[in-house]
Amino acid sequence: MSKAEWPPNRKLLLVAGVFLAAYFIPWEAPRLLGATNEAFLMLGEYARQHVLLCLVPAMFIAGAITVFLNQQAVIRYLGPDANRLTAYGVASVSGAILAVCSCTVLPIFKGIYKKGAGLGPAVAFLYSGPAINILAIVLSAKVFGWKLGAARTVGAILFSIVIGLLMSLIYLKEDRQRAADARMFAKPDDKPARSLGQMIVYMGSMIGILVFVNWANSKGGSAVWDAIYSAKYWIAGAFALVLVYALITWFSKEDRIDWVAATRDFSLQILPLLFGGVLVSGFLLGRPGRDALIPSAWIGSLLGGNSLFANFVASLAGALMYFATLTEIPIVQGLLGAGMGQGPALALLLAGPSLSLPSILVIAGELGWRKTLVYVGLVVVLSACAGLAFGAIA
Repeated sequence: MSKAEWPPNRKLLLVAGVFLAAYFIPWEAPRLLGATNEAFLMLGEYARQHVLLCLVPAMFIAGAITVFLNQQAVIRYLGPDANRLTAYGVASVSGAILAVCSCTVLPIFKGIYKKGAGLGPAVAFLYSGPAINILAIVLSAKVFGWKLGAARTVGAILFSIVIGLLMSLIYLKEDRQRAADARMFAKPDDKPARSLGQMIVYMGSMIGILVFVNWANSKGGSAVWDAIYSAKYWIAGAFALVLVYALITWFSKEDRIDWVAATRDFSLQILPLLFGGVLVSGFLLGRPGRDALIPSAWIGSLLGGNSLFANFVASLAGALMYFATLTEIPIVQGLLGAGMGQGPALALLLAGPSLSLPSILVIAGELGWRKTLVYVGLVVVLSACAGLAFGAIA
């Protein structure tokens, strides 16, 4: 029996569980009907707004990292024994440049981790991508005031490094063993098929497509930003032409087939977990501004004041909810209008964009549940503490 097969008793328990749920759960109840409807509406929005323009480019970048990036170089600059200033600097800055949501960053995180990046730098990249979004930080300062905007900026940058360092220290021995195994089985540094400049153009063109095709409208917050937004498809198209040129000129047919195959494999690993996570998230929490199984009023009623409990609830709720890029701003604005304290607002802004239930499922598939729960716990606890401290001085 292969490892992928479940024992008959476990299969029987699963079938029995599905039967009992179908038999006893009152699916005709208005609350459950609404939650089920929200789950599929959220999945539909996710498919229309994020899969083609966000996830597909990210999958191709991840496939390119797996096939073409030199593993020895990844271990040298991002491995557990690499210079920490270099490793965490590169990881946090790279994530910030992408400025993507918590789900879009996952394929690239998976790619660099599989290629030999240390757990700490990989986690720093995983957190910084969604959390350190330049436009989101600017709009936060504009909408919520400079204090909350500055606290979000400082907190997000510090957390990307601190959480990465803590994960690295907690699993240092295990991570070094993984790096040693990677070095043992890594291919020797033969003469590369492409020059460094060619690889920069190739990878940069894909990153350019991902960044500019998803460029958000600041809605008057920045004239320069909105000028780029109005021309974003032209800019992304220019990067696409560069990519086509690179693929035709510098890559063989076999190279292109390997790249597409690696992208396909990433998609098969990640998309089922993401879609399942979006359905569960929509069923429990609904879309922004919509109620599902858990009424938003319940969450809002727990976020008043600046107690440790309120900050913890805000950070935990943020970690489970799915926020598309920039949607956290109107959500927090509405909650502040409903009486949420400044501290819980910061806690939600630090935990929310960086995590979601769908992303947690994918991270667990790569790191295992033990490491994933430690990572989620660090994000939630540090966000709650930061909110508590900010609420005391705000």
